[in-house]
Amino acid sequence: MAAPMELFCWSGGWGLPSVDLDSLAVLTYARFTGAPLKVHKITNPWRSPSGTLPALRTSHGEVISVPHKIITHLRKEKYNADYDLSARQGADTLAFMSLLEEKLLPVLIHTFWVDAKNYVEVTRKWYAEAMPFPLNFFLPGRMQRQYMERLQLLCGEHRPGDEEELEKELYQEARECLTLLSQRLGSQKFFFGDAPASLDAFVFSYLALLQQAKLPSGKLQAHLRGLHNLCAYCTHILSLYFPWEGAEAPPPRQTPANPETEEEPYRRRNQILTVLAGLAAMAGYALLSGIVSIQRAPSARAPGTQALGMAEEDEEE
Repeated sequence: MAAPMELFCWSGGWGLPSVDLDSLAVLTYARFTGAPLKVHKITNPWRSPSGTLPALRTSHGEVISVPHKIITHLRKEKYNADYDLSARQGADTLAFMSLLEEKLLPVLIHTFWVDAKNYVEVTRKWYAEAMPFPLNFFLPGRMQRQYMERLQLLCGEHRPGDEEELEKELYQEARECLTLLSQRLGSQKFFFGDAPASLDAFVFSYLALLQQAKLPSGKLQAHLRGLHNLCAYCTHILSLYFPWEGAEAPPPRQTPANPETEEEPYRRRNQILTVLAGLAAMAGYALLSGIVSIQRAPSARAPGTQALGMAEEDEEE
């Protein structure tokens, strides 16, 4: 019997099954198709077999870490949410996916990772509280730099030199994108009728983060909340496919008979990395603060140990 497929993704928060855009999209697609996945919701990307999240370990042991490739693999395994779509609907899916990435993704990155108030009070706060020590001291900052680099790539050569002008342009395009999505959805349950498709998984992941997070600076969030059909669309998917994640008080989790079995492949690696990182941080602090200083002083050696002492000095230099 083949091993089950395993999905490693960021843990949930803000009433969502995951606070990460890519993880949320993959989770939603899997729920739409009923794919039999063993889901590991974690807050330490080093516990993932690829070192990044989300990541899928297939039944054959292959590791896939790109969201679109994960969904492509699920389709190959006969879990295809787009099976009943017409050729025109397939073309519309590609067009709207491109629109999301071009118009909405830059503003999502800006909202959660660049806007100072949102980053400090919401994004960094969640990751710092969720991540284990000492990762919570440096990983949120590293993630912010990666997202800022990604934003620069998305903006490309058309990026205005003035940051305020860039922000104004990005948010204007995002508002137009949301309005277009609202018009396209209309009064339907999903974008192509009564059954969800891959487009719904990606649209939901974008909109749900904006709708659910309590943002102190919510320029685009206010516009989204004025589009009532999109808000009802997100609420419908949450209540239908993620009933416990969307609730205020999720049910208590059952403790497995052997809780160490799930984490066993990564436990020793995590312990070693955590100890090394902690020792490096303490040593660096001690050196920088002057608690510990390194001085070279000549020392008298016995004649019999002179050759050995020279070898040690050469190695140090």
